[in-house]
Amino acid sequence: MKHIHFIGICGSGLGSLAGLCVEAGFKVTGSDSACFPPMSDQLKNLGIEVQIGYDPKHLSPRPDFVVIGNVARRDNPEAVFVMEQKIPYQSFPQALYSLFLKDKKVLVVAGTHGKTTTSHLLAWVLETAGQKPGFLVGGVGLNFGKSYQLGSGNFFVVEGDEYDSAFFDKQAKFFHYHPSGVILTSVEMDHVDIYPKFEDLKKTFQKFIYQLSSDCKLVGCEEASVVAELIADAPCKVVRYGLKKGDYFSRDISQSSEGSRFTIVCHGKEAPVTFALTGEQNIENAMGVWALASEMGISQEKIAEAFATFKGVKRRQEFVGEVKSVTVLDDFAHHPTAIRRTIESVKSRYSNRRLWAVFEPRSNTSRRSCHYDAMLNAFQDADRVILAGVYQEEKIPVQERLNVSQLADELMRKKGIDAHYVPTGDFILEYILRGISPNDVVLFMSNGNFDDLPRKLLTKLDRRKIYTDKKQVRPIKVRA
Repeated sequence: MKHIHFIGICGSGLGSLAGLCVEAGFKVTGSDSACFPPMSDQLKNLGIEVQIGYDPKHLSPRPDFVVIGNVARRDNPEAVFVMEQKIPYQSFPQALYSLFLKDKKVLVVAGTHGKTTTSHLLAWVLETAGQKPGFLVGGVGLNFGKSYQLGSGNFFVVEGDEYDSAFFDKQAKFFHYHPSGVILTSVEMDHVDIYPKFEDLKKTFQKFIYQLSSDCKLVGCEEASVVAELIADAPCKVVRYGLKKGDYFSRDISQSSEGSRFTIVCHGKEAPVTFALTGEQNIENAMGVWALASEMGISQEKIAEAFATFKGVKRRQEFVGEVKSVTVLDDFAHHPTAIRRTIESVKSRYSNRRLWAVFEPRSNTSRRSCHYDAMLNAFQDADRVILAGVYQEEKIPVQERLNVSQLADELMRKKGIDAHYVPTGDFILEYILRGISPNDVVLFMSNGNFDDLPRKLLTKLDRRKIYTDKKQVRPIKVRA
């Protein structure tokens, strides 16, 4: 097998797997409906030309093997051609396991929140300890500069997704990985397009836990109530962690613009830690990494060294730039819990500055009204909130669709939050520019590229005057 073709190559998982295949010496081709940074940059640097659109012509010359992403539906022209021509194919997680995991000690990071950052931190700990791990994560780590690594050691870190694998493989992706170690960060309602009832999602995680081998080490967050319930009767060794309780827990937490300091307590022993990230959710996830790495035999000294030098992940509270004393950040948050904890984390780092939270409902769940009440509590630490229109709202039934205008209105009336519904990107930029002041922080949150607004804002800030006299600031009128 020499030539592998990817259908849906610009997805975070498939794009990373494509990178592994290039490192392993395969010829790689791929197609997708669209491609944007950071994955477009990664694929370009790999020398992979992405064909936009799906056409059987993209499979000429005939590949030896095809990976079909879950973005492809049964009637996808390339997928139809693959099956008609009997070209060997697999889903993304099937291909990942068969090509790269079957002879490795696989460490899976699973859960509703924090998988990407936690996975990269775990990989960086192993790298710092000289283990030369492989990894595949749904985001670009700033220490590695990419979302994958072939690795030459025994460990391989995988972000374990509970989403289904492909139209022909309806299992959650993490069932394919057969791990030696697992971190389970949280379990909350999400992916309502395939788990319409929360019990369905819980059952999937429960089944995943029941299928772990007896020699697997399961590290679970004790303070996440559903996780504590699910790991109670696991068939393997269970290690618990948390901010305040568990086999591994923290105390004496202090945070600043430079990062965090805290003490890790385990079995009566204490270890002081300097961590480059802030926010309780990042510290909590770091506890899970410390626990699993310790259980896998990594020394406390090496774990602490990795924590102090960890740079984070692109689009996870990523510093995009600063112009005229205005700081612009970009984040992937889309679930209300992630939004709330991201805002808390940013506020703890920039405690004396006004925080703008700019959110786009783009994921299958955030575009729906199922989390409406939680959304009302998600923005409470922001000083000003801008809510964009629902992405591709025509694809969500009206009776299920999030009413963003109403949400903004109720954030103001019921919560006293300075919130505004501004439906499109150009209006959002103009609204910010007319109200921004030196020393403000603007946090963009979306699980898509959000029309590249963070970088567009920096460009416009460079060209525009920023008012320092608030009496001069004129609000922009926006039509819904």
